[in-house]
Amino acid sequence: MRDKILYIIGAVALILLARDMYLITGFPPERNQGAIFKIIFFHVPMAITALTCAMVAFVSSILFLITKKFQFDALAVAVTEVGLAFLAGNLITGSIWGRVAWGMWWAWDARLTSALVCWLLYAGYLMLRNAIEEPTQRATFAAVFSIFAFIDVPIVIFSIKWWRTQHPQPVFWGGGSFPPDWAAVFGWQMLAVMLIGVVFTAVRLRQEEFQREIDSLRRMAHAL
Repeated sequence: MRDKILYIIGAVALILLARDMYLITGFPPERNQGAIFKIIFFHVPMAITALTCAMVAFVSSILFLITKKFQFDALAVAVTEVGLAFLAGNLITGSIWGRVAWGMWWAWDARLTSALVCWLLYAGYLMLRNAIEEPTQRATFAAVFSIFAFIDVPIVIFSIKWWRTQHPQPVFWGGGSFPPDWAAVFGWQMLAVMLIGVVFTAVRLRQEEFQREIDSLRRMAHAL
């Protein structure tokens, strides 16, 4: 049943992506930036999905420290890996956008720098996990580090409000707007990317569960 649900969610996400890409290619170029502006349909959904993953990891880490239940630790690591991949996609598409719009691949402004720091923090989270073998200690240290890393997430979100940056203000809460047909496609694209994140997280969570079962059997074999 679980597999069928994942297949359905994945199929819906792919159908939405195909439909959205077809519609996006038909939109006229933006007046000031030209066709490169269309990358916003991928850049922003990946950012929101990545930050949502960070929120889930934050809550899961707190729940693990409270309950000591390893399913919360498994969810935290699974969603962190997925979020890290989406944040990498966000940084890459942002660099491509910046190269065309600004004439350079990277600008060390507050939004870009804080997003890069966020990626490095969560990459460090995964490195920390690989450095500790004992399961309880690994999960505890990782949970504390995940909570610490989440401090950067509000900085990423509000950096363009707190400081003057080269990064443009957000479209929907920065005073800008989309044409109605663009806004509708953006909403469906956001849903499609989020659904892909759900599928990836579920698959990675299952892998984590299998790995924990293998580790448990290995420890039992060593004890015998």
